[in-house]
Amino acid sequence: MLKKSNNTFFCFSPPVMIATFIIEICLLIYTVVRYRLSSATRIVTGTLLCLSIFQLAEFNVCEGANGLNEFYSRLGFIAITLLPPLGIHLVQTIAQRGSKYLLWLAYASSLVFVVVFGLHDTAFQGHVCGGNYAVFQLMSNLGGIFFAYYYFWIILGILLCLYYSTSASKKAREALNLQVVGYLSFVLPTGIANALNPSTIHAIPSVMCGFAVIYALILAFGITPRILQQK
Repeated sequence: MLKKSNNTFFCFSPPVMIATFIIEICLLIYTVVRYRLSSATRIVTGTLLCLSIFQLAEFNVCEGANGLNEFYSRLGFIAITLLPPLGIHLVQTIAQRGSKYLLWLAYASSLVFVVVFGLHDTAFQGHVCGGNYAVFQLMSNLGGIFFAYYYFWIILGILLCLYYSTSASKKAREALNLQVVGYLSFVLPTGIANALNPSTIHAIPSVMCGFAVIYALILAFGITPRILQQK
């Protein structure tokens, strides 16, 4: 449950960050061991890995990490930058259709941000842990551009799921619908958190990835088995 005290949310504290990291790593291992290797399971494990890397990076930023805050900030943002194209890739894999050019565009756009976050000297202007979530201070205008990129691919992913599900097989349709639920499982709670406490607008990556553990569970126990059951 989302708790609030003195205008502070307590569901994103460092202990929760590391617990979320452990859950996502366990889900990754479960997916690798439980399901046969396929393009879908590779995408799912890649997604789980990126989610867990951000949680670990965020935890280390909040715990000081012996002066490695900038390194972990870069690592965390590179990880979450790859999530939108992985989502589009998974949607197309579930539906067994889609434009390869759209997929290339998704990965190419993510590569731009990967290079910026990985190599630009002033991409990060600060790294703050409020005790309950991490605030990554990006250079001027970068944050707005990054979140426009992020929400564009998420919204497109939802629309593609709805479009493809109209002509998909039963299991594929179920997986696509679960993918929509997965998207909404972290987008909607983040919006609610921002509305309840406007200060969290500066910590969207932290809040969003905190809720994304729900998506990780949906991936491992809902989407993946349905993909592999398709005829």
